[in-house]
Amino acid sequence: MRKKHTLLLALFLCLFIPYTASAMHIAEGFLSPGWCITYFVLCIPFVIIGIKQIKTKTSTNKDLKMLLALVAAFCFVISALKLPSVSGSSSHATGTALGALIFGPFAMSVVGSLVLLFQALLLAHGGLTTLGANVFSMGIVGPFVSFFIYKIFKNSNKKVAIFLAAFLGDLSTYLITSIQMALAHSGSGSVIAAFGKFFAIFAVTQIPLAIVEGIFTVIIFEFIEKHSKEELHTLEEMI
Repeated sequence: MRKKHTLLLALFLCLFIPYTASAMHIAEGFLSPGWCITYFVLCIPFVIIGIKQIKTKTSTNKDLKMLLALVAAFCFVISALKLPSVSGSSSHATGTALGALIFGPFAMSVVGSLVLLFQALLLAHGGLTTLGANVFSMGIVGPFVSFFIYKIFKNSNKKVAIFLAAFLGDLSTYLITSIQMALAHSGSGSVIAAFGKFFAIFAVTQIPLAIVEGIFTVIIFEFIEKHSKEELHTLEEMI
């Protein structure tokens, strides 16, 4: 079982090579110290709970550690691929839904934190002072939206539930990022007007990207389910 996980992990690393580009993640200098500290504080309880859950879930089965590594690699690679936006910025998928459906949303706060930290250090995507804000949008809000959407619809149609989870989780990340930027940069103007401007930067390209991420997540989830059915059943009982 571990060999199959390793092969799939290697496939991701071979097929998708991340490159440096202007990223959606909030970069250094775009948030005041007050906002940076606020988001760091908001993230702390989620990360603490996530660490405890990861230890509990992987302590009895070594294959689950490999599966977690696969989820983390998927998240890192797919969120590091940037596509040019019509506005002159860029957009990207998030990759957090897959992990949220398998390990739960709290675990993805830890994975998302590590992914965003390495991207900030190695790829210049996002920043260290804004890490809390980026974790909050991509590592917390996105996974929780994906998780609850999946829970609501999985008994009706599992494939549709997975697709909607990834699609809406992706869009919710951009929605929160736009709100974060609007709150920090609305000045004396309307926060709603500022939000509209920020969200419009990504909306045109992000919707088709979210659709692609939804389809891709369905494919990967079904592959994992086919080859790691026992592990998934174990994790479902823990969530």
